[in-house]
Amino acid sequence: MEVRDILQPEAVIAGLKVTSKKQALQELARHAATVTGVNERKIFETLLERERLGTTGVGNGIAIPHGKLSELTRLYGVFARIDRPIDFDSIDEQPVDLVFLLLAPEAAGADHLKALARVSRLLRDAATCEKLRGAKTADGLYLLLTQSEAQAA
Repeated sequence: MEVRDILQPEAVIAGLKVTSKKQALQELARHAATVTGVNERKIFETLLERERLGTTGVGNGIAIPHGKLSELTRLYGVFARIDRPIDFDSIDEQPVDLVFLLLAPEAAGADHLKALARVSRLLRDAATCEKLRGAKTADGLYLLLTQSEAQAA
């Protein structure tokens, strides 16, 4: 499972302007709706439901909100760098500025977990996160998110 398998260039947002976790999830759901064709409200409600189980703010300024939707036939990702870090109820209580949304089919099972693990590994790398925070364009972010895979191959 590679990031480029789930993340398309048009699903990358370079400067998301939001002031709260709820607003961030709404904007990510809106963007995900255009990429997946699934109803924006349904995506948003799925994300909120997952957040009620526990925060997806994993620490170090990173959040990985995720959910499963019966309408999907494959995994989708949406990545956003937030202009000004926001409170995301993160486990380390630090504000979040890098968000990778992951949406999976209801029956994804192990693929969903593999994708979460792949994204988590990528964003655990401090050097990668530093580069993501410095990138100015969506194209630059996309290349950073997918280039480490090309180099590893």
